[in-house]
Amino acid sequence: MPASTRRLPLALPAVVAASWLLAACSPPVPPRPAAPPGPSNAQMVASIRAAGDKEQSVINVHPLADPGTATLSDAARGDEQAGRYADAAAKLDQALKLAPGAPELLQERAEAAIYLGDYATAERLARQSWSLGPKLGPLCVRNWQTVVELRRRAGDAAGAATARQQVAACHEAGVPRY
Repeated sequence: MPASTRRLPLALPAVVAASWLLAACSPPVPPRPAAPPGPSNAQMVASIRAAGDKEQSVINVHPLADPGTATLSDAARGDEQAGRYADAAAKLDQALKLAPGAPELLQERAEAAIYLGDYATAERLARQSWSLGPKLGPLCVRNWQTVVELRRRAGDAAGAATARQQVAACHEAGVPRY
């Protein structure tokens, strides 16, 4: 056997060891800064509902609810409080089959979609609720606050700012009384 082939197996470990040493001498790669954590799904829904609750518009539309849809909506709230978001969404879907154009149900379903992480559906439903709803008052605020939260989550500052302007447009001040 020639001498050159006998040295090859001995040289291979030396090459591997040298490459490890060179790798150990290279400067460390700095860690990427972590993206700031956004609000959780529950925090987004809480923010949406709080915005609607604090709206003190002179106009506040409360259409009469069908007893069947009201029962399903109440059951969905119970599921939501128990953390069964998919069950809540399913009940709201059933209610929407009974009353497909009900703006309040559409917004509730949008909020359920946020809990489930289905942000595209949530935004679509919130906009649909607004288009069918009163365009003033607490429901309008919840519709547009949903868009604000989802645009923020998507990193769309311009879209969030535009939606914030729509939130402000939902308020109708009363006539001052003296």
